[in-house]
Amino acid sequence: MENMKRELFGMPLPQMQTAFAELGLKKFRAKQVYDWLYQKSVFDFDRMSNLSKGERELLRQTFSLLPAEVKTVRRLDSADGLTQKILLELPDGNAIETVLMHHDYGYSVCVSSQAGCDMHCAFCASGLNGAVRNLTAAEILTQVYVFNAALFPEGQRVSRVVVMGSGEPMLNFDAVFEALQFLHQPEGANISYRNMTVSTCGIIPGIEKMKALGLPISLAVSLHAVRTELRNELMPVNKGYPFADVIAAAEAYARAGGRQVTYEYILLAGKNDSDTDAELLAEYLRFKQASVNLIPVNPVPEKGFFRPDRKRIEKFLSILQKRRIHATVRKEMGKDINAACGQLRASYKAKL
Repeated sequence: MENMKRELFGMPLPQMQTAFAELGLKKFRAKQVYDWLYQKSVFDFDRMSNLSKGERELLRQTFSLLPAEVKTVRRLDSADGLTQKILLELPDGNAIETVLMHHDYGYSVCVSSQAGCDMHCAFCASGLNGAVRNLTAAEILTQVYVFNAALFPEGQRVSRVVVMGSGEPMLNFDAVFEALQFLHQPEGANISYRNMTVSTCGIIPGIEKMKALGLPISLAVSLHAVRTELRNELMPVNKGYPFADVIAAAEAYARAGGRQVTYEYILLAGKNDSDTDAELLAEYLRFKQASVNLIPVNPVPEKGFFRPDRKRIEKFLSILQKRRIHATVRKEMGKDINAACGQLRASYKAKL
């Protein structure tokens, strides 16, 4: 039986140098390969022209490179050209989605942390088929580097990463933060921690672990309701981690690192968009290091939720602002290509 190849992608440089030395390769070869992978986004040993033919063959027999093995099975581009969503099929057949967004400050990528999701939020397509498994750090990194490879000819690269795709990042904590710390390395993607955001449904132990790491990574909390029965209905995670406790944990994170927490609040017509909901939200976030990102729901047909009209959205926003809560309505990107979490994967699985 042929030996399993070792995954090279995402391996830290010192570990790669050791692995190369064990093969009898010079230490500097590891740095050359590292530069091909992370500076030039080249994922084919045969294209690494400063290695000898024998060295390239040895590496090919010993290591796999995940970005070369994933397949882009769907790609959708928004009409304005600012958003691109791709569905990647992993070697084991699981599909994950990731989104590239072009902003005036550069490119950001929204990555998934799990194949599917087990949070079962009532308004979200990610959990329609449950969570299959956690993604590895290499699989998280790959979502960034497939776009870096596409941007390389333009002299561009991803400068911001948000872990806000399918899955609950705090349930895959080690792999998520291994990937983020790798992306931060100067010889890798060189992305500032301040340009990284991790979004959670409110897994308090994960927020506390994130605080203990002490990295200036932004925290976003999917809140979506501040009435217990309603949040239980919309987000079953509230039964284990009540939103008031989640806000307290998030505020502790904010005060420890001086980083304002963003609270995501999906507006669902007739559900959580009343004046009373806005007033309660303002009361819970009063005197907190917090901002609110209001998100008019991107309808998921299977769920039956609707978007409030413009007047209702503006009224909700004005109530927060009058109570001195920093709040904005999310700028929509990719609405025409189902850019909300899980929608592309769900439609793909439904056709299999």
